[in-house]
Amino acid sequence: MDRKSTSGTCHLLGSSLISWNSKRQACVALSTTEVEYIVVGHGCAQIIWLKHQPLDYGVKLSKVPLYYDNSSAINLTKNPIQHSKTKHIEIRHHFIRDHVQKEDCDIQFVKIENQLADLFTKSLALDRFNKLRTELGILNMKNVV
Repeated sequence: MDRKSTSGTCHLLGSSLISWNSKRQACVALSTTEVEYIVVGHGCAQIIWLKHQPLDYGVKLSKVPLYYDNSSAINLTKNPIQHSKTKHIEIRHHFIRDHVQKEDCDIQFVKIENQLADLFTKSLALDRFNKLRTELGILNMKNVV
């Protein structure tokens, strides 16, 4: 009713879910691309934070893949030229471009039906819910003895 989007991320180390986030946007966006661009930026920020944790153990991660389902937002992260269509996006959201250029993260397209974060942000049909839950390695407690 308030036109604010709910966005979510999930972070995997190998095939193990190590963190997830679901958040209602603080403001109404002027375009879908703006919302998606902001969300991919939040995902990148979380990746950068997670990349620093293993450094204490001498493990350095580089070019962490970030899978996203919106090609317009992905294109904005890879194109350093400020287009007229993006002038309304606050400058603080453009930090993601720097991290893509530094190769801190590698943004890759994923089909919407394979977007694992949908489990945390959307009402899903039971078969899709079960598919995503299984891909995240979350057990069905009814089947556990």
